[in-house]
Amino acid sequence: MIRSLLTDVGNTLQFMAQTGCNGFDCCRDDHATVHQWGKHRVPRTGSLAEIKAELRNCRRCELHRGRTHMVFGAGCPEARLVFVGEGPGYEEDKQGHPFVGAAGKLLNRILAAMHLNREDVYICNIVKCRPPNNRNPRPEEIATCTPFLRRQIRAIDPEYICALGKFAAQTLLQTDIPISKLRGRFHDYHGIPVMPTYHPAYLLRNPEKKGDVWRDMQQLMKCLNLL
Repeated sequence: MIRSLLTDVGNTLQFMAQTGCNGFDCCRDDHATVHQWGKHRVPRTGSLAEIKAELRNCRRCELHRGRTHMVFGAGCPEARLVFVGEGPGYEEDKQGHPFVGAAGKLLNRILAAMHLNREDVYICNIVKCRPPNNRNPRPEEIATCTPFLRRQIRAIDPEYICALGKFAAQTLLQTDIPISKLRGRFHDYHGIPVMPTYHPAYLLRNPEKKGDVWRDMQQLMKCLNLL
């Protein structure tokens, strides 16, 4: 009995950590979360505005020291499809919006080919501040920012997620499997199908991979009745 109790406690703590929850009070949102325990899909809770306000002037990790703007995310707050990237680059940090540089222009072309525009989807990143010199985000930086990403996804409650690149896919799916092995098929994130694919910045360096990404997008289009 004690072993079973400890297992239940461990599962509960893991659930709370995965959903970005650090505790409960008596508010309606927390009651909704508790009500969903034992169910697979996490309910929509909170709002993007509340999460963004909580992140304002964030100094939770070292990335805040070099940023110009925090890049929270942009798009439809009730989007059926969410794109998750790695982190802001130079132009994103300068403007405060995700995917506005060269990779963003390619993403815009991908969206147009899918019969979508940026207002139809939601676009965000694993980390909200630009790593210096566009280096890879460090594990501690990802760990600090990921709970806010989880809360964004919970607030939007999309039907599908597209993970753009290694860091987005591996963080959401909690795996170290290479993106080349993850892409091309759906995976599960708390009941939401995730399609990992190559990052647009990677495509700029490796244009021969564009066909792979287009095949991944066609799978999403089919699920969203866009074909």
